[in-house]
Amino acid sequence: PSSENLSAIPFGKRITWGKLVGFSFFLLVLLHLSEKIWVEKMGGGSIGAVFCFYASVVLGVSFPISTTQWVRTATFLVLRRTYELVNPRCSYFTRDPKGPRPIPFIDVFYADAMCSLSKVFFDWGMLWHLASHYPNPVPKSVHSILIPSCCAAVPYLIRARQCLIMYSVGRIKHDPKRYLHVLNAIKYSTSIFPLCLSAYQQTISPAIAAKWEGFLIFLLTLNALYALSWDIIMDWGMMQNPSAVAAHTIACGGLEDTKSQSCGHAIMRPTLRFGVLASAGILIADCFLRFSWLLRFRESLFPSKDHFVMATQLLEAFRRAIWNLLRVEWENIKQNKSKAASAEPQENTSFISVGKISMGSPER
Repeated sequence: PSSENLSAIPFGKRITWGKLVGFSFFLLVLLHLSEKIWVEKMGGGSIGAVFCFYASVVLGVSFPISTTQWVRTATFLVLRRTYELVNPRCSYFTRDPKGPRPIPFIDVFYADAMCSLSKVFFDWGMLWHLASHYPNPVPKSVHSILIPSCCAAVPYLIRARQCLIMYSVGRIKHDPKRYLHVLNAIKYSTSIFPLCLSAYQQTISPAIAAKWEGFLIFLLTLNALYALSWDIIMDWGMMQNPSAVAAHTIACGGLEDTKSQSCGHAIMRPTLRFGVLASAGILIADCFLRFSWLLRFRESLFPSKDHFVMATQLLEAFRRAIWNLLRVEWENIKQNKSKAASAEPQENTSFISVGKISMGSPER
């Protein structure tokens, strides 16, 4: 929101990046203390320590004090957006002649963030499975792999469903670019295939699983390349004209003179509100981080498998954070172009405000 609107919000209710980062570190410390106290001091199990952690968080947030008011506000916003993700936009009994409601940008943005937290959904599925057998040990079975893997696929299924809904909206409105939503849904399906194969490998002998390793690497590579190209071209609006990019690249090499714009603007896109260097840095970092799964071949660099998993999750969280910068920037550019085309009087804002983000144009 703008500085004027932000100043009108009481400090206790403001949701800022500083508060979110501080709260994240607090949760990490609380999780460590819960495990220490429950397991080492009280002699309980790890599953009990996890439930102790969640109970402590719920009680702490629910306690009506002004210091945690912003946490309750943020929790309500998350729950409301989560409901919108699973809320059907069409009905088989009462059909709206206008078709299903379009997906607002804020829900697209939220679902994309969930895709980066697929491992968290896997852990929740595992926790649910462990809790169903508590206090007995979990027997080794297909369910112990199938349930967490299905939970890990939920964000991708939600996002693919959004794409198919937007395709239906585009078909009703005769949008010539509605096929892009199908291509986007296929992109998310390429994330599900490696999950399925990896889960299958856990249910067979190591010798047979090793034979599928090459195909798993192929699926992971396909997903990384597909997602990376979509990041650059569709989510960030860069390099959308390959012939123009090639021509400007040659010009920037000194064979032609480019006076109208810099090489970075010519190769990426004319409007780069974070500047050429920052935008190029984000693009290069995203290229490398899309292939962070290659660290699985160098697990010896980490003290344990848990450290390896934690490192890859932190890298994915960082990738999503820098991805968000260019994604919101491009959405704002598209919205401003749409408003200018409609010739309606407006203020030319630099960034999407939180209040307006839910009214943004649908994802392309």
